[in-house]
Amino acid sequence: MPENMVEVRNVNHPEYRGSVNAAKYDAMKTAMLKALSGSDGLTQSEIVMAVKPHLPEDLFPGGKTAGWWAKTVQLDLEARGEMGRHKTKPLRFFAK
Repeated sequence: MPENMVEVRNVNHPEYRGSVNAAKYDAMKTAMLKALSGSDGLTQSEIVMAVKPHLPEDLFPGGKTAGWWAKTVQLDLEARGEMGRHKTKPLRFFAK
């Protein structure tokens, strides 16, 4: 895999493997874990809003594509056991 890419997984489809931009993945992962820190869980829409202030403007101008990246990273971190979910409605996600 090229150095500027990272493999992602999907907790809902264990056989899935994809690759995405490593810089954007790392920035979103850092922002997401910061947003979830000290929280008992956030909904997907709460995560998207909470990560935006922590994202680098050069990678996410105006928060553009933050929703897609937040979902991609959330599914990957769940597949890797670094995040979990409360099975409430709506779902709430937390860092382990």
